[in-house]
Amino acid sequence: ALAFLHLDVRAPEWLTSTKNVFALAVEHLGFDANQFGLGARDAIIIMGIWTAIGGSNMLLYIAGISNIPQELYEAAEIDGAGAWARFRAITVPMVSPALFFNLIMGIIGSFQVFTSALVMTRGGPQNATLFMVLYIYENGFHLFRMGYAATLSWLLFAIILLFTLIQLVFAGRWVYYEART
Repeated sequence: ALAFLHLDVRAPEWLTSTKNVFALAVEHLGFDANQFGLGARDAIIIMGIWTAIGGSNMLLYIAGISNIPQELYEAAEIDGAGAWARFRAITVPMVSPALFFNLIMGIIGSFQVFTSALVMTRGGPQNATLFMVLYIYENGFHLFRMGYAATLSWLLFAIILLFTLIQLVFAGRWVYYEART
């Protein structure tokens, strides 16, 4: 009796298109979105940058800046240092531990992009957003290749460890800690 009733449920165009939401919105307004050259991966990168600027990272920067002794700025101003010189010689070195921590966490986080790629595009279109953790997830839990997924996880761990150790080696050149003399 209900054979004539046909429900057509499709994914929204922005999920199946090779363009991102911004490009589709620009096209909807009548402009050529290809002039921007943005794709699905760019949308995830923009989302990652947006997330990295705000939130807990910003709290660390604010805490670091509020921890800088006001006397340093006053002494620099008496010496005739301008705003840029004070920023470069006082603010950046004193906030460098927070910068360093956020750099390490940001690089680790960039290797572990998963949720945004899964929710926004599910790895598509045409595997444009198939990042390593999503690839591990697909192999482990959809294709049931647990051994391969575990091996890839260990490889990802080794890569992240290598990048972190490289950063730790070079941290002594630019990260300032008050306890050190």
